[in-house]
Amino acid sequence: MAEKTRYSDDELAEFDKLIDGKLSKANQELQYYLAQIRELAENDGTKLKGLDDGTGTLESSRLQQMAARQRKLVQHLENAKMRIANKVYGICRDTGKLISKERLKAVPHATLSITAKQNQIKGK
Repeated sequence: MAEKTRYSDDELAEFDKLIDGKLSKANQELQYYLAQIRELAENDGTKLKGLDDGTGTLESSRLQQMAARQRKLVQHLENAKMRIANKVYGICRDTGKLISKERLKAVPHATLSITAKQNQIKGK
């Protein structure tokens, strides 16, 4: 029997649904962080100067980092949806073989198989 070279349309639809859920959650979290950043910026002008100046800056920086990470996750998930639409989802960009379903369920935006990812880490 020949080795499977891509996931079936039904399997791709399953992954698409999984990614939709993760994308929705990631967007909600991103909106939460952005709201926190706005609130911190608005309240910054009303607090007493000299008290906890560093704390506000540190919190703002932390929220900015978390928002950036969420933006990146949203972009990765949207890219995964494009790969589904193009029927190339789940194919390792290094080996050209299918990424295991287990890996894709855990990390639906993965573009490398576990073996390729481990080799990439070793090569660094």
